[in-house]
Amino acid sequence: MAYAITQTCCNDATCVSVCPVNCIRPTPGERDFGSTEMLHIDPATCIDCGACADACPVDAVFPVDSLTAGQREYADINAAYFERSEEEPQPEESPTAVPGPNFHDWGAPAFERVLPPDFGPLRVAIVGTGPAGMYAAEDLLLHTRADVTLVDRLPLAGGLLRYGVAPDHPATKKAGDTFARFHTHPRVRMHLGLDVGGDVSPEELAAHHDAVIYAVGAAADRRLGVPGEERTGSVAATTVVAWYNAHPEVAPDAVDLSAERVVVIGNGNVALDVARILVSDPETLAGTGIAPHALAELRRSKVREVVLLGRRGPDHAAYTRSELLALKHLPEVDLIVDDHDPRIGAAIDAAGPRDKAAVLRDVTRETVDWSVSPGAAGRRRRIVFRFLSAPVEIRGDAHVRAVRTTGGSGESDIPAGMALRAIGYRGVPQAGLPFDETTGTVRHESGRVTGTSGTYVVGWIKRGPSGGIGANRACASETVGTLLSDAVAGTLPPPTGGPRAFHRLARRRRRR
Repeated sequence: MAYAITQTCCNDATCVSVCPVNCIRPTPGERDFGSTEMLHIDPATCIDCGACADACPVDAVFPVDSLTAGQREYADINAAYFERSEEEPQPEESPTAVPGPNFHDWGAPAFERVLPPDFGPLRVAIVGTGPAGMYAAEDLLLHTRADVTLVDRLPLAGGLLRYGVAPDHPATKKAGDTFARFHTHPRVRMHLGLDVGGDVSPEELAAHHDAVIYAVGAAADRRLGVPGEERTGSVAATTVVAWYNAHPEVAPDAVDLSAERVVVIGNGNVALDVARILVSDPETLAGTGIAPHALAELRRSKVREVVLLGRRGPDHAAYTRSELLALKHLPEVDLIVDDHDPRIGAAIDAAGPRDKAAVLRDVTRETVDWSVSPGAAGRRRRIVFRFLSAPVEIRGDAHVRAVRTTGGSGESDIPAGMALRAIGYRGVPQAGLPFDETTGTVRHESGRVTGTSGTYVVGWIKRGPSGGIGANRACASETVGTLLSDAVAGTLPPPTGGPRAFHRLARRRRRR
């Protein structure tokens, strides 16, 4: 029986590297890698060895015959990826492919980095302990003799993996266990609760290291730019995510769930996460890592309906198919598609079997009457998808009372006591680094910060807030490769202080 990859796939391709028959696609060397929502196992080639399941950092790989009811559709998703019609372009074969005893050719081995035999150890500081920073640390520790200093302004390591993953996705959070083994590596020193740009300056950090890699992510949220956005009850979804994950910089009372209807503006995976948590039975969350204050608020919550407001249609929604599938299996929660525009139903009906819009084909469609209370007798909790609709104003007095939207025959109001903007994260300027306000990223060339020597970026502050956990592996590989090339070329500025001196400096300056 073959194995299948399921919802929590992180796309970091660890499974690809251990597969003995090369049956997991797309591989890092293929064009589709990074653009597909998940990796797939070919059931016709899989030899049921389980190597991929053992290597998977997020427990996303299972034997097909052991899949639960909510996971069984992933067997078909994996198989469908390898079923191409005659009209579809066929994957290109590598001109250097070596035939093997399976249906997938092996490419010729490639060695992208060649270090001289006398290459000495480097001292590298990494600012940020999320996935991007830890993939960079892993690369340096496993492939060089570098000493690594990990620095994070928060008192706990993990970054967005700790504070940005929903508590009911514990398998995804397990990727942190893979990274945690490097926290105690003999060539690692870790300084938590130390703010670069506050407690220590970028210049002080650089003076004690050969190179500095900034892996600080995208700490801010994007704004809507509509009237009423500052009203009480208008909150960033990123704040809600940090709140239920016990982020130390978000107050326990930052979220008030006294409204029956909540409008979430946006329909990416973060929007789905927030919607799912708000309508889930709190007792199903009690055994997770959810913050105690969030669980207490959810237990007294009055939220009965969450409206997911999407500017685009169901065929171009930002969420992934796997997250939408998971939403359909939420117990005691109804899914509704607001059929306010005939183009919505048409797009769902016309969707192909591999299109994400097809997942909504069996979801109830109705033209929602917003005047009916979400808590009306006989109604279960529900999530309403309202596509082809954009917010133009958040209305109310001092508090949010409604969200005015476009769509259908014109503008209309959706009564709501809370509006959550889930339209993406945004990077913030870093002290001493050139910042692009348009993209919210630090200017760089293949990870090397523009106009500097010995300073690098990785992750969302490098490429913008796109891609999941696994996307950071390739991103980190590029940055570390650039750093090592600079080291071989002799362009890194030599440090003027030693590791012990920085350790003493950090202990004096640390605020927490």
